[in-house]
Amino acid sequence: MKKFVSVFLTAAMAAASLTGCQSGGSSDALTPVTLNEVAHSIFYAPQYAAIELGYFKDEGIDLTLVNGAGADKVMTALISGDADIGFMGSEASIYVYQEGCDDYAVNFAQLTQRAGNFLVGRTAQENFSWQDLKGKKVLGGRAGGRPNHDVTFEHIREIYEWTSRKALELPVFKYEEKIISAS
Repeated sequence: MKKFVSVFLTAAMAAASLTGCQSGGSSDALTPVTLNEVAHSIFYAPQYAAIELGYFKDEGIDLTLVNGAGADKVMTALISGDADIGFMGSEASIYVYQEGCDDYAVNFAQLTQRAGNFLVGRTAQENFSWQDLKGKKVLGGRAGGRPNHDVTFEHIREIYEWTSRKALELPVFKYEEKIISAS
């Protein structure tokens, strides 16, 4: 009897797994999806390439990409129904949840494997060393970025200090309203 039940359940699960499969006669209608991203970034290049190469259309998705220009605006679009997917950090979701929103966003973690941060300067510098930053002011993020924009740079600095066993005293420049940067 146990063997019969096992075979029956296995066959039932196999049949259930095939219910979504069709042979021939597939629909050519695309499902519209609006993706609102926090900012255009080189780190999303694979996504842009997939759009341009038609990978989303191949999967039956008519993707509309919108630059939300900030996590607050992306979350607003998501909550209002103007976007199906919001591509942003989790902080906006936390704020919305803390405000008691009944229909809060669901977050997916680690869609990217590395942080999208660069250290850039105004002029090219041959043989860069972290010691070159001593006495300099460092802009630790982008305007409109996460609330603790300097945390990323502080983390990078700590990694340098840990791996090199050398401490750097680098002031992290805090934003003012008139300061604007691009990412």
